[in-house]
Amino acid sequence: MAVLTPERIAELLTPYIGSGSEDRTGLCMGLATYLELLLKWNARTNLTAIREPEEIARRHFGESLFVARHLGDCESVLDFGSGAGFPGIPIQLARPELRVTLAESQGKKASFLREAVRELGLNTEVWAGRVEAMPSGRRFDVVTLRAVDSMDRALVESGKRAMCRIAVIGTSELVAQLGRALPALSIAEPVLVPGLRGTRLFVASHLGAE
Repeated sequence: MAVLTPERIAELLTPYIGSGSEDRTGLCMGLATYLELLLKWNARTNLTAIREPEEIARRHFGESLFVARHLGDCESVLDFGSGAGFPGIPIQLARPELRVTLAESQGKKASFLREAVRELGLNTEVWAGRVEAMPSGRRFDVVTLRAVDSMDRALVESGKRAMCRIAVIGTSELVAQLGRALPALSIAEPVLVPGLRGTRLFVASHLGAE
């Protein structure tokens, strides 16, 4: 299976990150390395059901970078149920100044995350356990969620960990879940993620938070 070049990845990601004049060479080179490692591990460990490289770039990388564009001012991010590293690793590649923590309780996936962080030379923390097991005082400016199990439970725990915002990738059915789980947060109008899948980015902020 051919690995995508950084130039091809940049083309595929244009709908998600734009085609401005900013230098994206380093970002796309990092994503190309990440993709190669993901495909290698996915051959023996089920990290993602999507196995076609261009679809991985569009669906996983694109949606993750779309989240990165909408995080606003922040210093720390918790990627809740990171899985194969989405959206946390692309966020870290796009915004290296952030302190990103990847929380993943499944051992094989956590091992992949540690290798990916090491291979990419990132200063990203991997929390190999459940978010509920983190010290009670640990807080993050933003908590991101994408394709996590038990969304209602994850939203409740995210509300305890997020100091400012919670960013969730999903479909319109999330509206009711957000309202039930996070009644003390203000939910902004969801933003449609590029593509034809009806996927949206929901951002909920603590009332009174900037």
